[in-house]
Amino acid sequence: MSRAISSFFGRKIDDVSPFSSGLAWIYPFYDEACTCGQLVVASRESQYKIFHFHHGGLDKLSEVFQQWKYCTETHLKDQQLTDEKTCMQFSIRRPKLPSSETHPEENTYKRLDVSAWLHHLNEAGQVEEEYKLQKAIFFGGIDISIRGEVWPFLLRYYSYGSTSEEREALRLQKRKEYFEIQEKRLSMTPDEQKDFWRKIQFTVDKDVVRTDRSNQFFRGEDNPNVETMRRILLNYAVFNPTIGYSQGMSDLVAPLLAEVLDESDTFWCFVGLMQNTIFVSSPRDEDMEKQLMYLRELLRLMHPRFYQHLSSLGEDGLQMLFCHRWILLCFKREFPDAEALRMWEACWAHYQTDYFHLFICVAIVVIYGDDVIEQQLATDQMLLHFSNLAMHMNGELVLRKARSLLYQFHLLPRIPCSLHDLCKLCGTGMWDSGFIPAVECSGHHPECESCPYGGLVEVSSPKPGSEGKRGLKTRDVFAFRK
Repeated sequence: MSRAISSFFGRKIDDVSPFSSGLAWIYPFYDEACTCGQLVVASRESQYKIFHFHHGGLDKLSEVFQQWKYCTETHLKDQQLTDEKTCMQFSIRRPKLPSSETHPEENTYKRLDVSAWLHHLNEAGQVEEEYKLQKAIFFGGIDISIRGEVWPFLLRYYSYGSTSEEREALRLQKRKEYFEIQEKRLSMTPDEQKDFWRKIQFTVDKDVVRTDRSNQFFRGEDNPNVETMRRILLNYAVFNPTIGYSQGMSDLVAPLLAEVLDESDTFWCFVGLMQNTIFVSSPRDEDMEKQLMYLRELLRLMHPRFYQHLSSLGEDGLQMLFCHRWILLCFKREFPDAEALRMWEACWAHYQTDYFHLFICVAIVVIYGDDVIEQQLATDQMLLHFSNLAMHMNGELVLRKARSLLYQFHLLPRIPCSLHDLCKLCGTGMWDSGFIPAVECSGHHPECESCPYGGLVEVSSPKPGSEGKRGLKTRDVFAFRK
């Protein structure tokens, strides 16, 4: 019962305003055991909900509240302390990130607006210093008014070195190519159309009518923007038949179309998203497994207690089902659009890593995962715990924590060879000073006698009396501040 209640209340904690605390009052009925009564949940906006508990349920509930990290019992000023409690009050606090745990450059960059964007362009319209622009977007994000102009650069539709004239010529060329793809789709034979409808169009038609319909851009019956989204997805399936269409791709196209507006430009931005962004909506099994392997290793470094809990659950726990949707849909179902799109921009900036989305995953676990450990939640309960947090987490806090985790990773003097490729793709920007950390073998190479990445194996010094015995490989030696 206690875990079921914790799952419920985990949602209510985050229903309250970001600038206020939630309150919970427990009123026992005057039964003999004093364990039955009412739970009143409220925020400072006076949003009340009342629940009744019987058969000892109130006792169980108060025990759970007292165990929670962000739930503290407070005394009522007007109530005299007696042996018998007629009311218990709990204050629900939102998680916070102390300034000592933030990236040292946090808050040094403002959101990229029109003026700042123009400052990054020379007279010909070229981005003069790509790295500086990426850094500014990574920390500050992009003002909504210029997303449609800047996103095509981040998604590799436009090159940073292209001039304004070259980009306009590219748009004309790509628009012609786009309509050639559409014409190819529309000129299918009856048999090809039947097969296409069965494999692609049937699913697309179902998905587009229920994607982002609360967004003003797609709201209302017979909205032409919904039909535009449909055409883009159908044409993409013709353009890239290997990937075709998978459920969730409409969740990625919709924000692009709402910001870029032009159908052809949106299509090619989506092509860039699928080609150049590591987290995509329909990865192959081996792609997803590689993502999960990196994430497990990052958790082992950054949150060893959570990793140990996953390990204790066996193979099911290490599959980390709770985070699959995060990766597959780029956090779009976990955060409101404004916060999710900020995360997209931070990832698309490719500042110091191509895998920033995994640091976001770790940040979510670090901030919201302690209850999983404290309550020793099983795999299905852990999935429920994080699912209930969807749309109730603080996206800005998660982003700040993710940037902090990336900074701490950047300072490591050595990295496990299991994360070698993660860092290899980061380019020279990962370590600004030119210092590259040593690679240490993690020992997980069953098919190889030696580390394929050239990682060194630390061998402990032999103790007295143990001469002749082979040294042991060092494990979990990477110091990391949570």
